[in-house]
Amino acid sequence: MALDPAIKEGAPVGYDDRPIHSEPGALPPEVQAPLAPFRGQEPDAPKWFQDAIAQQPERTFVESLGTKLELLTWGEAGKPGLLLAHGNSAHAEWWSFIAPLLATDFRVASMSLAGMGASDWRDSYAFDDFAEDAEACARAAGLYEGGRKPVYVGHSFGGSQVFFAAVKHPERMHAAILVDVGFGGPPPDSPEGKRMLEAQRQQQIRNIPTADRASRVYPTIEAALARFRFMPPQVAGNLFVADFIARRSLKRAPLEDGSGEGWTWRFDPNMWNKLDRSGMMGMTSQGKPKVVVPMAHIYGERSVVMSRRAEAQPSPLPDDIVEIAIPDSAHHIMVDQPLALVAALRAMLAVWPA
Repeated sequence: MALDPAIKEGAPVGYDDRPIHSEPGALPPEVQAPLAPFRGQEPDAPKWFQDAIAQQPERTFVESLGTKLELLTWGEAGKPGLLLAHGNSAHAEWWSFIAPLLATDFRVASMSLAGMGASDWRDSYAFDDFAEDAEACARAAGLYEGGRKPVYVGHSFGGSQVFFAAVKHPERMHAAILVDVGFGGPPPDSPEGKRMLEAQRQQQIRNIPTADRASRVYPTIEAALARFRFMPPQVAGNLFVADFIARRSLKRAPLEDGSGEGWTWRFDPNMWNKLDRSGMMGMTSQGKPKVVVPMAHIYGERSVVMSRRAEAQPSPLPDDIVEIAIPDSAHHIMVDQPLALVAALRAMLAVWPA
């Protein structure tokens, strides 16, 4: 399995989409700061992309468990429903150039998970709560009005939420599609696992906000965009997609010196520290949980998340899961191969589940 240039001996690549620190020069420039060369300007984008994002969604908020959740919808109510969930520290707009290409045949909804995008932050986060949020958004978007239950689609961390909901609440969905979901981290005795544990022990993971250290506020959008990179680190396959996502990952905030406003990231920086993992751990600790919902998995052939398969790590996914590999793609398939992802979803949903 050929991997990105970031995936080399000693590189702090991580194994999921949580933030990790990397020293300047530890990663290639195209990985560390892919948008810096544009100096705040938007890269050129092809017509298909411009046409897709021109199809503006309906923008609403849904209340779930006392939290306001950002919800975007495309397509006519009454068509079969699709609910899209994004990865960690991401937001609903990660699907804004994918969803319009599915909306001819579906009522499509993209939600920002609690603590991310324009959704409210919480004092704590739990898999059970994310599952309730997804159901609330599916109901509010009218995804049940097409005569069948919706199909859930989740990328990365969002895919793990879809998996959890499929096992815990199979009655809520018609089928589940996971997009490059690896589950868990590296084995503690592996080289990468030892590096991560040592970094944590020595408190070497810096520049990541904690409860007593707020998110950094950048004075200009150019400065903020220059700090954007993907987790786990990878080369951005399409820089126009990366720029679109990055701009919508930011919000205005007061500068630390009180001189005006700057830009900061929209996600809750303490989300990982607040996350209660007991729901998923309890579900998978005794082996593979029973999955009765039809489930498929789309993954990138160059994904570092999926490279753990070579190490024969256990996976909670069903042995008979339908899988599709996207060529020339790393973990963030909608960035690397957005049209291939659309084609895979269209083809799969046309014939599956039987």
